[in-house]
Amino acid sequence: MGRSRLREASDLGAALDRVRAETDVASRLAADPVGIVHRYGDPADVEIAGLVAASLAFGNVRALRASVERALERLGPRPGRTVRDASFGELDALLEGFVHRTTRGRDLARTLSGAGALVRRHGSVGAALKARFEGELRPALGALVRDVRAACGAPARLRSGTSLPAELLPDPVAGSACKRLLLYLRWMIRPADGVDFGLWDLPARILVIPLDTHVHRIARNLGLTRRRDVSWRTAEEVTASLRRFDPEDPVGYDFALCHMGISRACPSRRDPARCADCGLEPHCVR
Repeated sequence: MGRSRLREASDLGAALDRVRAETDVASRLAADPVGIVHRYGDPADVEIAGLVAASLAFGNVRALRASVERALERLGPRPGRTVRDASFGELDALLEGFVHRTTRGRDLARTLSGAGALVRRHGSVGAALKARFEGELRPALGALVRDVRAACGAPARLRSGTSLPAELLPDPVAGSACKRLLLYLRWMIRPADGVDFGLWDLPARILVIPLDTHVHRIARNLGLTRRRDVSWRTAEEVTASLRRFDPEDPVGYDFALCHMGISRACPSRRDPARCADCGLEPHCVR
């Protein structure tokens, strides 16, 4: 890389660091499903509340937060204990009639039943992932997904019309971007910083960015990727670009970038008025 390219990369890294540092975390938590997870103090409850919130993290943010609230209310004040001790039938009954877009109560009950089986076997979902981890995240996460599917009675290969939608537990080995699973891992693994929790004993440097439409668009605007598809490969490419600026915590930029898109501080089309106030505007290539 030439000297001018190195200087440009350094300038972009500094700009990303400023955006991250200046993000109003308190106000943005009110528009993020992880804000609900922060109501819990016990790690077992945080882990399961996080799984519920991440599993439902698609669609309008206000609607998804309302859905997370409803689901957790049905699980009671100690969702970690509920999921650990309840059978699938009991979870199915608790979530009967629950709907969030294409997800039904039984879908969520199966996921939580599988997670509960891992908690009983390993002590936590995080410990189950660590047991599968051998240096690379993708195969470990794929194995964890298959473990949850097997424990909840869902088929290893999910097809349309099965009792557990494939989008709820996608397989990263098959190429899915796995945005919600990677969001869950970010919450659980990154060091506690007021947003993420640092509960699981795995290093933040292994994480891959949860690639939603907002982060993908901003990443393309900044030249972090040229890929147009929202896939695992694209998520890895964006993460590799961010790793140049923070090798130990590349996904630490995710919350700030995502909320730039959610709040429309970074509009979908160039807007001279709004773009002029953006700290990343000098690096925007669109």
